[in-house]
Order: sequence, then structure tokens, then C-alpha cells
Amino acid sequence: MKNNTYVLIMAGGVGSRFWPKSRNNFPKQFIDILGVGKSLLQLTYERFLTICPKENIYILSNSQYKDLISEQLFGMSEDNIISEPCRNNTAPCIAYASFKISEINPDANIVVAPSDHLILNEAIFLEKVKLGLNYAEENDALVTLGINPTRPDTGYGYINYVNAGVGDIHPVIRFMEKPDLQKATAFIESGCYVWNAGIFIWKVSSILKALSFHAVEIYNLFLKGKEFYNTDTENGFINENYALAPNISIDYAVMEKADNVFTITGEFGWSDLGTWASLHDVSVKDLDNNAVNSQSVHLTQSSNCIVQVPTDKVAVIKGLHDFIVVDDGNVLLIYPKNEEQEIKKVSGFISEKFGKSYL
Repeated sequence: MKNNTYVLIMAGGVGSRFWPKSRNNFPKQFIDILGVGKSLLQLTYERFLTICPKENIYILSNSQYKDLISEQLFGMSEDNIISEPCRNNTAPCIAYASFKISEINPDANIVVAPSDHLILNEAIFLEKVKLGLNYAEENDALVTLGINPTRPDTGYGYINYVNAGVGDIHPVIRFMEKPDLQKATAFIESGCYVWNAGIFIWKVSSILKALSFHAVEIYNLFLKGKEFYNTDTENGFINENYALAPNISIDYAVMEKADNVFTITGEFGWSDLGTWASLHDVSVKDLDNNAVNSQSVHLTQSSNCIVQVPTDKVAVIKGLHDFIVVDDGNVLLIYPKNEEQEIKKVSGFISEKFGKSYL
């Protein structure tokens, strides 16, 4: 199986909910946001080196980040960086990469994963991935990893599954959008819902077949490039045609329509690190539940805060509770933690009012 295993790491997002640390020209997947000396992209790439050779790992990203990827993944072949000329969501980039890999190896098994997720228990995670690869190789199945929920979180999408199947592999009934608290609580109590991690496993033939049934426009568009993939003419075809693809996620385009979707349930210390609060949850904290990234912060009579400041700056904070404090470049953000969902909207407002250099 090893030679037939390929990994697509999606690294094109701008991480706007992590503003102002995450910026358009240097988004969160390229930042050492955990303070471990490696970016989230580097950690993700190293994680998958244990299941396939480096030449089988592809990075899917916007063309503006190509140099950043080459810099952070030193020695990666340029052929393994799949550059999107514009942002059209996940369905077009997965379709493009799948056609490209199919021309290299029509027997390929593919893992699709975001570049900016935290996995605390990598051993269990890799066991689940291998289980998915084995199942997908033997079945015409679209497999997704589902995270056993630990709380009624309203910030995640959910997968409703049939509590039956083989081991941890269950047929999926439907995908659910981010619910309100009442619905999320009901999901948890039912015992048949997991968080949608956005990690997928399938044979290349299975995803291309699913695209041909459920996303015909996308399938036909990239099918036209069949003769160009993995040649000197590939970039020309993509630059001319990629923007013609619908802007749609793989969830909407395929997963919510297909009847051969399965989820592998489990818990392996996963977080999508989508918000400052999620980073606070997984960070080391002091006795007052504050997560601080620098020794140069003097924090008193404060609790449940996350503070990120430059290491060469002293910050003195008193009497602050449940706040996000981020000093980065030309922006200082001080914002209530329970209102962090507004940060994406606020960053857009600041860009409009003061200029794009703040975005």
C-alpha cells in the first residue's frame, strides 16, 4: 500500500480568525503558533512522512505562497507544490490534484488533510488513517475522519452516522452545519454525531467517479486538462481554466450528496486551531488559566486570557479577564474571548478603513 499512498495537504487559507497574527502574506499555517520551533505546515508534513515517501506528498496552496512553502519544506520538489492561481475553495483544488495524481498512478489511495490542525496523539491518528486507507483500497468509499465530541461545540460542523458497521467505520447519514448550542447538545446526547475534521481518505478512482456524478462542471473542466498534467504545459492550462471552476467546498460538492460516505470515529487530541480560544485550550497555562507566549509579560489580577506579544516587548497587564491580547506588527488587538467570532469581520473593517496593509 505504501507506494500507492499519496497525501494532499491543503495550505491555501488565510486564517482570518487568527488575525492579526495571521496575515494575507503570512497566514497561520506558516507560523510557529504553538511555540515549538516549527510551523503548523511543517508539523503536518512531518506527520505524514511516516505513511508515504516525500515524493508522494503534495501541498495544495495559492500561488502567492509557493516560495514560503519551498522555504519551510526545504528540499521539496517544485513539482509537489500544486499552485492555485485563485481561491475557489476545496472542491476545485482536490479535483485538480486528483486528476494529476491519477495520471501518475491510477491505483493511488489519497489522504486529504488541512495543514493547520493540531494532532496531540499522532500514533492513534496514524492508526485511523491506515485503517481508512485499507478500507478505501478495498471499497468504493469516501472516508472521513470524525472526532468524538467532548463538548457541545457550536464552532464545528458535525457528521451524523449510523452506529453500525465494521469496527470504528460507520456509514454516514448526513453532514450538519455549525449548530446552535441546543442542537449541539442534542447531537452529543444522541451518541451518533462526531465533529467534522475535514480529513478525507479515498481511492483516486473513487473521488473522480464521485466528482463525475455530483460535481459534473468541475469534473469536466479538469478532465479537459488530462493530456497536460505532469507536463510543461500544465501551468498554462491551469492558469487559463482554473478560475472557471465553481467556488465550492468538497463537502457541498460531493460529500453531502454521495451515498458511499463513511466515517472513522476516534479521539486523538485533535483541534482545528481555528480561533484564539482553541489555541488557548491547548496551550500551557498559569494558575489563573492564562496562556502567555513570552517571559516579558507581567500579568496580575487577570484570568482566562491568551496573550501573544513580541519577545522583545514588555507587556504589563492588570485586571483583564477572558480576553485576547495580540500585539503583532502594526496591529494591537484586545478583544473579549467570548466574542472572537467577530474578529474575521473586524479585520475586514480595519482593512477597508485604514488600508490593506493591516490585513
